[in-house]
Amino acid sequence: MNNGLAKRIIPCLDVKDGQTVKGTNFVDFRQAGDPVLLGKAYSKAGADELVFLDITASHEGRKTFTEMVSRVAAEINIPFTVGGGINALDDVKRLLGAGADKVSVNSAALRNPSLIDEISGHFGSQVCVCAIDAHQEDGGWYCYLNGGRIRTERQLLEWALEAQDRGAGEILFTSMNHDGVKTGFANEALAMLSDKLNIPVIASGGAGKKEHFLDAFRIGKADAALAASVFHFGEIPIPELKEYLQGEGINVRI
Repeated sequence: MNNGLAKRIIPCLDVKDGQTVKGTNFVDFRQAGDPVLLGKAYSKAGADELVFLDITASHEGRKTFTEMVSRVAAEINIPFTVGGGINALDDVKRLLGAGADKVSVNSAALRNPSLIDEISGHFGSQVCVCAIDAHQEDGGWYCYLNGGRIRTERQLLEWALEAQDRGAGEILFTSMNHDGVKTGFANEALAMLSDKLNIPVIASGGAGKKEHFLDAFRIGKADAALAASVFHFGEIPIPELKEYLQGEGINVRI
């Protein structure tokens, strides 16, 4: 067993019009079921935390999503993070009020970095997860806005360091190159982030088999690994994954 905090396994549920969906490289979505029932099943199966992302956060979507957050909070007993369309403190207040433990900010924080200062200042940095969608191109990792649609000139490490300085409690890094293709996480980029940051780094994008989680922890030095389709479609049962990781000497909660 290695020392330090247990590594976390986090299923991620992308919610669109009240249903869980999953895409590949941020497109081609297919349905994966009721987010509340899935969340409850993951909680029972030993997931350490959950992430719910409202991927169509229009005004009407927000109402549906907030109601779903309340239903999730009533059914599960593990921490959960919500994201999507969080642009102001009022959004954070609404979602924490509905029962969420943390909020994840992405595009809004890139456009207005002081949002991170505001959230951590009002609610504590443990509530603020800074999600970063980045794509490796032209010799660097560039951050993207709007669910991977708009490239910015911000670089992954530089933005992650600023988010940390502004009070983010965790970085959730999704490699757009690896998302949904199941060939493993972006371990070199993860290791770079883990070496330079003092806050936890969550790996996202690329899980296809149990060994990929092991690599994210060993090579990528991630604090947590997040995945969607391998969990939603039953390809990797969480209890089996945790037993495997424990057998490989990774400290996980069983």
